[in-house]
Amino acid sequence: MTSKTYLGDGPTRRSVLAGTAAVALGAIAGCLGEDDAPEPISIAGDQDCDNCTMGIGHHPGPVGQAHYENPDEVVGDDRPAQFCSSLCTYAFTFEQADRGIDPQVTYVTDYSTVDYSITTSDGDLEISNHLDAETFATPADLALIADSEVLGAMGRSIIGFSDGDDADEFRAEYGGEEYAHEDVTMELVMSLMS
Repeated sequence: MTSKTYLGDGPTRRSVLAGTAAVALGAIAGCLGEDDAPEPISIAGDQDCDNCTMGIGHHPGPVGQAHYENPDEVVGDDRPAQFCSSLCTYAFTFEQADRGIDPQVTYVTDYSTVDYSITTSDGDLEISNHLDAETFATPADLALIADSEVLGAMGRSIIGFSDGDDADEFRAEYGGEEYAHEDVTMELVMSLMS
């Protein structure tokens, strides 16, 4: 004998709101239609950041890229937006989303896929940058460690790992808080940039 639960004649207000929120988050994240989304590209070392104009290859830490359907409208060129840091990646994509322009897909460095190094510069710990296409993953697929002792291009950073064990080991050694992509807000990004 099977039992059925009667849910009424249509969707509930709660299910509609939850579905709407999920679609909005997915659109902002650039995660809708990910199977058809452009693949990540390698970033040239002399490329300037589309958010802050710093040279991407000249600074440590995670980098990012955002692919838009009409990149000319966003970066004035036929290429993805490219960033010197995960913070610039988030700040830029949030600002574009406020203008009603969502990325097709966003990528940031996946430190589980690289042999990264942590060095000391002027007493600060810095993590290596990686610009090759195969080092990128969508932020939704990563455990994101924010505000650790390890700095990137913009100082404090958000460092992503596709392997949860790698994220846990990094956090145990260098501190920070773990976030899911959907929990990263402009307020968090701005607090790390200050």
